[in-house]
Amino acid sequence: MRSTPTARSLPATDVHLAIRELITAHGGRVTRTRVAVIEALQASSQPMSHEELGASLAAIDVPHDRVTLYRALDWLVEQGIARRIAGSDRAWRFEVVRADSHRHAHFHCDRCGQVICLESLQPAVAVALPDGYRLDRAELVFHGACATCGEQRIAPDAASKPSASKTSASKHTANKP
Repeated sequence: MRSTPTARSLPATDVHLAIRELITAHGGRVTRTRVAVIEALQASSQPMSHEELGASLAAIDVPHDRVTLYRALDWLVEQGIARRIAGSDRAWRFEVVRADSHRHAHFHCDRCGQVICLESLQPAVAVALPDGYRLDRAELVFHGACATCGEQRIAPDAASKPSASKTSASKHTANKP
């Protein structure tokens, strides 16, 4: 069986051409923003937020504004070129959809917001839906603390909340005559 080269394995000029052809094949206008967003998503080892993508485009001098970037991302998701991953911080993260229908789980750090791909965990989706229902997508996201936040062993908002022992102690001293 002959394998076809992935966008990551092609020379930069071929990657650019492949992205342009992908956009055209989906009936879209080839814009500098769409091409740059797909390139950034393909180059990233983890899903990227709107803010991260904006910084990536700014770093390579691709002019854009927030609305243009949102529209490009919405179009890529609608076309099945990219997928959204929900974060508990209410920020969407985006990743490119691979041609081989590769699926994997994600890990979301509830403290710093980082989302990483768990490539080794590829969930098999076996769902019995009622007649007439169709599954379009499924997400498996694990939540917890990343290595850095786990080492700190600090709750996300522990610094802003008084500890239970301090609260109890102040109540007890307040009630004493």
